Amino acid sequence: MLIDIDDLIITHPEASSPVLSHVNLEIPEGELALVVGRTGSGKSTLLGTLNGLVPRFCGGTLSGRVRIAGRDTASHDPRDLAELVGHVGQDPLAGFVTDVVEEEIAYGMEQLGVDSTTMRKRVEETLDLMGIGDLRRRSVRALSGGQQQRVAIASVLAAGPQLLVLDEPTSALDPTAAADVLAAITGLVLDAGLTVVLAEHRIERVMKNADRVLWVPGDGSVIAGDPRDVLGRCDVRPPLADLAAVLGWQRVPLSVRDTRRRIESERDKVILKPVQASCPGEVLLSADHLSVHHGPVVAVHEVGLQLHAGEVTALMGRNGAGKSSLLWALQGGLGSTGELTVGGTDPRRLSPSQARSVITLVPQTASDLLYLPTVSAELAQADADAKVAPGSADRLLDSLGIHIDRSANPHDLSEGQRLALVLAIQLVADARVLLLDEPTRGLDYEVKRQLAAILRRFAEQGRAVLVSTHDVEFTAVATDRTLIMADAEFVADGPTRQVVVSSAAYAPQVARCLAPRQALTVADIDGIMP
Repeated sequence: MLIDIDDLIITHPEASSPVLSHVNLEIPEGELALVVGRTGSGKSTLLGTLNGLVPRFCGGTLSGRVRIAGRDTASHDPRDLAELVGHVGQDPLAGFVTDVVEEEIAYGMEQLGVDSTTMRKRVEETLDLMGIGDLRRRSVRALSGGQQQRVAIASVLAAGPQLLVLDEPTSALDPTAAADVLAAITGLVLDAGLTVVLAEHRIERVMKNADRVLWVPGDGSVIAGDPRDVLGRCDVRPPLADLAAVLGWQRVPLSVRDTRRRIESERDKVILKPVQASCPGEVLLSADHLSVHHGPVVAVHEVGLQLHAGEVTALMGRNGAGKSSLLWALQGGLGSTGELTVGGTDPRRLSPSQARSVITLVPQTASDLLYLPTVSAELAQADADAKVAPGSADRLLDSLGIHIDRSANPHDLSEGQRLALVLAIQLVADARVLLLDEPTRGLDYEVKRQLAAILRRFAEQGRAVLVSTHDVEFTAVATDRTLIMADAEFVADGPTRQVVVSSAAYAPQVARCLAPRQALTVADIDGIMP
């Protein structure tokens, strides 16, 4: 066995109980194992044991044994395991050592003593494999989040490991880029015998390629088995699992093709709920001929846009299309040309504190806005900055419905908790326009449902919400309208149901399974005729 885990127990510092308890697991060479579970259940801890990062660099204790190709991680540190195990964490930027893409890809091989001829050949092969040849001389810090993710994967693949460990590898990728990356990884599994252990919240993207699923329920155990069986009973349910449950199927189909074949005789029996058209209110934001340039690069080209009260809008498009630049320009924090009005004023002419009272942005890495030692300190500072009554941000956080210990360090919170905290901090100034950049990264299905409900509540309070996202399933659940951006311009704008169903790349899985019936999610299904 390439991976042999025997009675593993991991206890974090100051924890009252183990995060992993009496785990026994074997994974042979050449398999793709998909790790699933709720946010904070222990998935990243399990991945970290495979190259010795846990518990060496996070503290705590380990008992039992983890062996990779016969090497015990207790007696071999991560440096000794580097030739066997390549690891890519949730934050690719934090793992970069050099400044330039091709240098970053070569760096790991340099540390392993790979000769220069082999190194150059592997760099070229990996650039092609990951589809990033055009980025080779770019600064890694100037890349989009999705591009950084692909470079991070390329940098460990180039070293030629036997085991590739990936933590949320497609979280920052658009659907097409995610499919390309997963196809490349699956090709290495099938054609080169690479073993991959991959944790992912967007299970729908990966499950058709998985040989087995490892479910981490959060009670210390790890339940392994056939994806069709495990996904049918675990507490994180991809859309096809929800659809299987509605249709009364015991096993979960792993692809749209398998589902369509099975559902063919039942598709016409599905009763759909009537579609309720949204009724947007007044225009809260208006932009005309808005443009953004980064030196010679045109990031946003003469865009026209109106956002309405009571409406949640998705902003989608491939990595590098200009979505983040557009959000920052609308917020007034990025130099732009053209006309921009929010609540009767141009945010570019306001101070940051004044602009925040009319339009606010939650950035791609929400933790960038957190710098104080406790949640309560962050909330108090938010009240002071917004010049509102003490306790306002605290009450707003309570209204979001996600419990957070006020004495906790913000950087010790789960992704969902951090996002809720930042939402409370940003919205306490009572801006009527809310912008979010990739808010679902690192969130499981249940937390994404909570976020969708929160955004809907904001819209019902008379706000306009614009969400940049690559998550087509979240778009289907949470939004009324969808904009698709390509090459710095809008190429589609309309009701979410119309825009995504007509798109090969952005249609959610339930829509593909029930086509030509017009359904986006299982929530659209009212019943099944006998």
